[in-house]
Amino acid sequence: MNFQKLIEDRKRFFWLLHFSGWLGFALVHYIGSFMNDMRDIYVFIIISNAWFGALLTLPLRYVYQRIWDMAPWKLILAILSASYVVGSIWVVMQNFTYWEFYKFGYRPDAWYWYFRNSLGGFYIVLCWSGLYFGIKYYQMLQKEKQKALKASSMANEAQLKMLRYQLNPHFLFNTLNAISTLILCEENKTANGMVAKLSDFLRYSLHTDPIKKVQLKQEVQALTLYLEIEKIRFEENLTVIWSVSKDANNALVPSLLLQPLIENAIKYGIAAKTDGGTINIVAKTFGNDLLLEVSDDGPGLTATNTSSTNKGEGVGIANIKDRLQTLYDDYSFSLSANEPNGLKVNIRIPLEFDSE
Repeated sequence: MNFQKLIEDRKRFFWLLHFSGWLGFALVHYIGSFMNDMRDIYVFIIISNAWFGALLTLPLRYVYQRIWDMAPWKLILAILSASYVVGSIWVVMQNFTYWEFYKFGYRPDAWYWYFRNSLGGFYIVLCWSGLYFGIKYYQMLQKEKQKALKASSMANEAQLKMLRYQLNPHFLFNTLNAISTLILCEENKTANGMVAKLSDFLRYSLHTDPIKKVQLKQEVQALTLYLEIEKIRFEENLTVIWSVSKDANNALVPSLLLQPLIENAIKYGIAAKTDGGTINIVAKTFGNDLLLEVSDDGPGLTATNTSSTNKGEGVGIANIKDRLQTLYDDYSFSLSANEPNGLKVNIRIPLEFDSE
């Protein structure tokens, strides 16, 4: 059992600290006895004092559990009172044992001598009480911290699922609209091919855990399915150039991270040109980062299509930004003009690989 599990097991942790503390008390007094010429019987006195202290402080645990919810001033008063009572009883037992066994049955002249050093006993029991409440408060804080972390993790997971699944209806609407157009134009064979590709792509989308990251090569395969659907629509007017380095191929990325960027490039770049265009997809590593780039040779961020580009950001770009912000503390996302014309999107995320 590791230390964290031991802390979480409150009962076992209490018993371990309780008896370890009193054993330490006995050990310190035993070492201190070397300073004086003590007889062997004094070892028995030390052990009995520690044993009495361990037994007398045990009921305090159950007393403190019952008064835990008291008002602060009442709780402090109760702790001081209980510590003084237990400390006084403990001192009486220590003095009795000392005089009976070490002093061979010595009896003091007055009864109050049995309470000699009661402040010392009170101080030690008060320290025990302080440690008890300190450790208990620490355990409560750790438990609340774990609950907060779990709640935060669940919230992040829910947000990621929402963002990832948000892409499916968006993409599905556009594709079904294209299929409907093909059917109206009586291009049934082409429409049937698009439906088959759409089925494969959606199967990948639905079977991929939206929380987990996937290898880039797996993402490339899924994007290839998507692009094959778009190539049915655009035929020779759509050209895609892949440039993925060997190191980047095995890097982990959020699933369907690049799909909205490619969709925007097709919708606002390729479709806007009568003779079509080219989309370049680049992935490479640099130091401890993975660099991703999607660019097209469409109109780009010109005054004539700024409004349409902003519309594209409504779901696709905003979705990517939200997912990156949820998943990473250190990342970058930028849009810039592509040379000689078009739009370029660059993403930088920490380089991660599958541990398996």
